[in-house]
Amino acid sequence: MNGIVQVTQNIIEIATQVSLMLIAVSLILLLIRIVQGPTNADRAVALDAIGINLVGLAALLSILLATTKFNDVVLLIGILLYIGTLVIAKYIEKGVIIDRDTD
Repeated sequence: MNGIVQVTQNIIEIATQVSLMLIAVSLILLLIRIVQGPTNADRAVALDAIGINLVGLAALLSILLATTKFNDVVLLIGILLYIGTLVIAKYIEKGVIIDRDTD
């Protein structure tokens, strides 16, 4: 029974480390898209994807370190990501973030 637990822990550790490396590669590629993006919409999508990758990174670190302390971080990043996406979409659509009527 003890051998099965050890094998399972090794598999989880290897899978999380591989996932962390793939997220790192994804973040590098997304940073390149932000710098070279032909339009602002491409940059906005890349920023949104970076936020999603950060949520995944925090979740994987929570699994790797066997703690629940990162769950609040995942929720906070998700909320900020949602608000940021709305702001960027409004800016792309209207050109301003806060509408001020000068009537």
